[in-house]
Amino acid sequence: MANKDLINQVAKRRIFGIISHPDAGKTTLTEKLLLHGGAIREAGTVKAQKNSKYAKSDWMEIEKQRGISVTSSVMQFEYDEKMVSIMDTPGHNDFGEDTYRVLTSVDSAVMVIDAAKGIEAQTKKLFQVCRMRGIPIFTFMNKLDRQAKDPLELMEELEEVLGMPSVAVTWPIGSGMQFEGVYDRLENEVHLFRKDEVIKLGKDGVHGPELEAHLESTNLENLRDEVDLLEGAGNEFNIELVQSGELTPVFFGTALVDFGVTPFLNHFLDMSPAPGPRKTINSEVNPTDETFSGFIFKIQANMNPAHRDRIAFVRICSGVFERGMNVMLSRTGKQIKLSQSTQLMANDRETVDKAYAGDVIGIYDSGTYQIGDTITAGKQKIFFEPLPTFPPELFLRVSPVNSLKSKHFHKGVEQLAQEGAIQVYKNEFNEVILGAVGQLQFEVFEYRLKNEYGSDIRKDHVDYNIARWVKTDDVKGLKKYQDMRNMLVFDRFERPLFLFANEFTFNRFQERHEELELVEALDVNNEIAPE
Repeated sequence: MANKDLINQVAKRRIFGIISHPDAGKTTLTEKLLLHGGAIREAGTVKAQKNSKYAKSDWMEIEKQRGISVTSSVMQFEYDEKMVSIMDTPGHNDFGEDTYRVLTSVDSAVMVIDAAKGIEAQTKKLFQVCRMRGIPIFTFMNKLDRQAKDPLELMEELEEVLGMPSVAVTWPIGSGMQFEGVYDRLENEVHLFRKDEVIKLGKDGVHGPELEAHLESTNLENLRDEVDLLEGAGNEFNIELVQSGELTPVFFGTALVDFGVTPFLNHFLDMSPAPGPRKTINSEVNPTDETFSGFIFKIQANMNPAHRDRIAFVRICSGVFERGMNVMLSRTGKQIKLSQSTQLMANDRETVDKAYAGDVIGIYDSGTYQIGDTITAGKQKIFFEPLPTFPPELFLRVSPVNSLKSKHFHKGVEQLAQEGAIQVYKNEFNEVILGAVGQLQFEVFEYRLKNEYGSDIRKDHVDYNIARWVKTDDVKGLKKYQDMRNMLVFDRFERPLFLFANEFTFNRFQERHEELELVEALDVNNEIAPE
């Protein structure tokens, strides 16, 4: 039976990912949440480059230059007796794979929507990933200080496009120049936008006299009509449906000027689930199990370029982590001493001596770990549900411009591949071929290889856009299938795959070689068989 301290510590934990379409305000909201938690003294604005003040979560130099997130960040702070871990994910579609992996490590997700634009393509895609995993989703309609869509229209769009029932917890009073605040339906109070004042309402709610001296008459009339409509035709709030991922609570506000964020944060911490059981290949692990276990969902090289270090991000799934403890790496069965461990705040860190299920810690990695690895203090190997590998659609042949720098080049390629930020293949001539979902991944790869490893690269376009892994025991026999319309390459795990120029050549290949089993995606630890 778990001890009381462990049960209490797990109950305090909240770990969530923030997802959105690019430019919806996801990173800005993250900043404000950190500000409320006292994790930072001053929120950086992505746009404020003249003042050299950037978003805390956008720690890479290229992120600061472009004003976008290109890698996921982990940030932890304490607020209202809760230990909160935020995963700020890249909104850009080119880095979707990093986001998908991060979403396997969280217990809930916050979906940020630009209230002027509504549901956008990447939002829908990321939402589907959360929905597949049954993650509770909280929606924050952002940028109400600008002219926005009608809030009822936004709610309708949310349900129609995403196919999920919603319930408004806070409700906007106007938008743009007419924006006057938000009404908290659960607390029966109005937060005034420009007056920094909270008005407690009586038993008649928005129909009482309390608001008449504070709101413009048209806004007050609209608020009363809309709240009546919500009460009569809207979904009822149900905490069980929220925590099972079947009902999304909706909040309105503007992250840029930090309005509506406080009621959102307070409600979120009340409604969001504490860490729960995590499925393994054979059964499940409970967070209050006393045996420590966790899995690695991300590896990041050069977070401190001066030390050329690599950090493996571990989601603790059960028990208590203590610095210096010995754990077993399930993939190899080897024992490892975890003597260097850190608590993370983007690229800032401090040594952590103790952590609990629901925390994310960083452990020093000398090349031992792979994304998807499980570590445990128990004697039995544990394998959590594997993380997916997605097929790239763009390919590029790369080589070092300066052959004297080839050692730096190959080291950089190897380490960036281990991060999972880009996929690396080699053909029979040992040429390096990169695979990516989007062009921006190539640009970030080139930038980091030059700035972190001192290697300029030569790039040659490879005319393929479909990749399929081959399941076979006769790898040497695959060479006979190679022709002018495909290329046989091997990923960093030495697993064979074919690259095809287009859908037509791929279909023809399948028709001619039905004996080959071609698959679109593999688990990163697909070769692992639990004992």
